Amino acid sequence: MSHRQTIVTLDLEGVLVPEIWIAVAERTGIDALRRTTRDEPDYDVLMRYRLDLLDEHGLSLSKIEDVIAGLAPLAGAVEFLAALRERTQVVILSDTFEEFARPLMRQLDWPALMCHRLLVADDRITGYRLRIEDPKRRAVEAFQGLGYRVIAAGDSYNDTSMLRAADHGFLFHAPANVVAEFPELPALDTYEDLLDRVTDLLD
Repeated sequence: MSHRQTIVTLDLEGVLVPEIWIAVAERTGIDALRRTTRDEPDYDVLMRYRLDLLDEHGLSLSKIEDVIAGLAPLAGAVEFLAALRERTQVVILSDTFEEFARPLMRQLDWPALMCHRLLVADDRITGYRLRIEDPKRRAVEAFQGLGYRVIAAGDSYNDTSMLRAADHGFLFHAPANVVAEFPELPALDTYEDLLDRVTDLLD
């Protein structure tokens, strides 16, 4: 058993809840919004692309919030997260936004969440404010600086710096292109497997 305390950091979308932008694409018929961090490694490029699409189609924040209000966590996610939180501390590290995440956090019983904020004017998303650059990796390193051993799981390009910085990092529900590009990261596909791997590391 490790002498250090452990904290688990998890991505949100694709790991615990559906991809929000894909849900918006499906509801609005704007297929170009299906592009996610699984496809585009540069988050700033991706968000500017999304904001241009929102402006082009006149899509308001309230319309997006309506879509999010109809989403539910992935099957088994609530039970997995509850079981994990019984065993150790858990923090969600996400590139989503406070304005988007709140309805989903309620359904997950309010785990700790570190994410970003949108800039909004007259119900239109005009921009976004990142808390810091590369926030997931830097959060992991900060936890390590506080004496924690970090176990991390995520599914996308924007998770890989977090996973590689962690003491133990796992790809979870990751697409084949990400798995192929980062063969050093164990790839898991079920909550049972992830919970087992984390539990083994806690023993």
